[in-house]
Amino acid sequence: MSEPHVHASHTAIATRLKRAEGHLRRVIGMIEEGRPCVDLATQLHAVERAVAEAKRALIHDHIDHCVTAGGDHDLAEIKALTKLL
Repeated sequence: MSEPHVHASHTAIATRLKRAEGHLRRVIGMIEEGRPCVDLATQLHAVERAVAEAKRALIHDHIDHCVTAGGDHDLAEIKALTKLL
């Protein structure tokens, strides 16, 4: 098994995702309560944005700390990462 791959930013990203998880659970509750679709869509949009921001922070941190100067592997990795943004 390989070594854990942990960055200083991972704790903050995990916290952000846990907050989004709680928000998503509240949206599920809203669905079960029969809340209006516009309210649900608004809250789901907020959850999407929170997850997207966490993903962006993770990718930017990875580029800043893991991608070295040059090399074919780094170029391929950057291309793969940009498709995820």
